[in-house]
Amino acid sequence: MVIWSQPAISDLRSIHDFIAHNSAFYAKKVVHDIREKTNVLEQIPRTGRKVPEINDDTIRELSLYSYRIIYQINDEQVSILAVVHKRRDLKAADIPQSES
Repeated sequence: MVIWSQPAISDLRSIHDFIAHNSAFYAKKVVHDIREKTNVLEQIPRTGRKVPEINDDTIRELSLYSYRIIYQINDEQVSILAVVHKRRDLKAADIPQSES
C-alpha cells in the first residue's frame, strides 16, 4: 500500500500552484505524472535508489522531471515522505520521516 504523508501532499500542492502560474495544463500533468510514478512502489518498493543524504536502505527516491519523490518502506506499506526539486540543497533533517 502506498500512503502519501501530509508534507508530501503539501509539496504536490506547492508544485501545482507554482507551475499553474504559467500553465494550468502542465501543473495538472506534472502532479498526475508524479502520482502515477509512485504506483510501481506497491509492487516493487525497492525500485528507487537510496537517498544519499540519509543513507538508510528503507528511505529511497524516484526521479521524475526536476523532482525527487522521497519515500520510506515500512513492512507492507510505502510512505511518500516528500517531493522536492532536484536543485534544492537537501539535508537529512529536511525529510519528514514516517511514524510507522
